[in-house]
Amino acid sequence: MAVENVAFSLDDEKQFARGLVTRTLADWAEEARQDGESLKDAVARYEVDYAWHVLGCERTRDAVLSRLADELGSPVDEARQAWVCGMLAAAALAQPSDALMSFDNDVPEQLCHLWKAGLDKRTSSVAQTA
Repeated sequence: MAVENVAFSLDDEKQFARGLVTRTLADWAEEARQDGESLKDAVARYEVDYAWHVLGCERTRDAVLSRLADELGSPVDEARQAWVCGMLAAAALAQPSDALMSFDNDVPEQLCHLWKAGLDKRTSSVAQTA
């Protein structure tokens, strides 16, 4: 499959970004206060970092690729890897500097869902033109 066939659209990027769960430091502090724990404990418990860092790190990329390989039942080819890396990079760049995110997130599930939805669209459009 050629790389151009797996390019993500601006709509995919926007849909992915809308589904991300991020909070500001003030949000995390308020949640910690309500739970009766220190912010340090809350951040440690949820492994929180800046959203741009979480989205751009190898750990997240590897989790997405592993999940996608499980979904596909085969190793992830270079074109799909490029799609995943592009989506993560675009989302990381779009994050405000004060947005925080937990490493325990649903990014792998979100991207697999988008990939499958896009694959269904591409498959149906190819079938309609054949």
